[in-house]
Amino acid sequence: MMLDFAIFWDWLSFAVRWLHVITGIAWIGSSFYFVALDLGLRQRPGLPAGAFGEEWQVHGGGFYHIQKYLVAPAEMPEHLTWFKWESYATWLSGFAMLCVVYYAGADLFLIDPNVLNISVPVGILLSLATIGVGWIVYDLLCRSPLGKSDTGLMLVLYCVLVFIAWGLTHLFTGRAAFLHLGAITATIMSANVFIVIIPNQKIVVADLIAGRKPDPKYGKIAKQRSLHNNYLTLPVLFLMLSNHYPLAFGTEFNWVIASLVFIIGVLIRHYFNTVHARKGNPTWTWLGAAVLFMIIIWLSTVPKVLTGEPKTSAASAAAQVYIASAHFPAVRDTVLGRCSMCHTEEPVYEGIYHAPKGVMLDTDARIAEHAREIYLQAGRAHAMPPANVTQITDQERALLVAWFEGAGK
Repeated sequence: MMLDFAIFWDWLSFAVRWLHVITGIAWIGSSFYFVALDLGLRQRPGLPAGAFGEEWQVHGGGFYHIQKYLVAPAEMPEHLTWFKWESYATWLSGFAMLCVVYYAGADLFLIDPNVLNISVPVGILLSLATIGVGWIVYDLLCRSPLGKSDTGLMLVLYCVLVFIAWGLTHLFTGRAAFLHLGAITATIMSANVFIVIIPNQKIVVADLIAGRKPDPKYGKIAKQRSLHNNYLTLPVLFLMLSNHYPLAFGTEFNWVIASLVFIIGVLIRHYFNTVHARKGNPTWTWLGAAVLFMIIIWLSTVPKVLTGEPKTSAASAAAQVYIASAHFPAVRDTVLGRCSMCHTEEPVYEGIYHAPKGVMLDTDARIAEHAREIYLQAGRAHAMPPANVTQITDQERALLVAWFEGAGK
């Protein structure tokens, strides 16, 4: 039963992650398109009453003629497509992935006793609280007098995000801190759609149906939230992928790296927004992004000497079961001989400077804590070691399988 559950859960994680990527592509793709469309609108004499601008486009062998109304057309159109489900599905699938990977594997991926020694339930509640509070703070700032200034608001919001990035690294593992910063940002984006943009559009539609002239303030508010979503998209993509790169999340200045990523995302979006609006070709944004990226590379190489994370000396109660197994001495020799040259605090394998994904397998406790991953990656699958560079044998893989399954029983 343990065997079936472990494999099923790994495939469930894959399925949820795949769904999240699919829905994310749908949401981000439509967002990028409409931002480019909005910026490319042109005004001309003879447009229908209330029309702000129009755009001609060609794609797939056909021509498209698009017109935009800042408030609403004079009459309610017969067919109206709402762009909202992409956002909702992306957030729901992302939260499902958070539950499957980080809540179910909280001991491994969410909580680091060297950062904050808390129980799994407390860690999960803290995770949910940070996501909820992040949205509340953002929404209050947008509704405050500060919200009347787009530039001032975005500067303050950036400072808040930097503080959140720093705070998260003092609550969770580096990997989970980056993931939660992305989750908070994605929640802000999706909640903007669910709580502000769509409800405002529904008010306008209701006014049209009732024969009333819609208030333009609703469109203005929705436009501001849409602008925020536009500039937050690229940093969210980076944070979604960051769990594959310990050089980003597992270093001393990981919160600074996350903060700089937001600036890089803004610079790149500014370039495309400017080009789409036909207001120039600000190539300096790419130079600025490249310089910031070089700073990130340098920050990722700074040794962790200020806080120094001690090696875990004691295993959890669950991990003790794997240490107590009769197979463990042989398993330990196998892992230390085949895996620990990379999966250690100071890797000795050429070209590896930090343990891949932050996974260290250089003590009994760490080997036991990662029993499930060792079983799946090097036992059942042949994903590890990559290209079998350390020549692990079939007998050793069978030993890893027998160890995990036997201890699980």
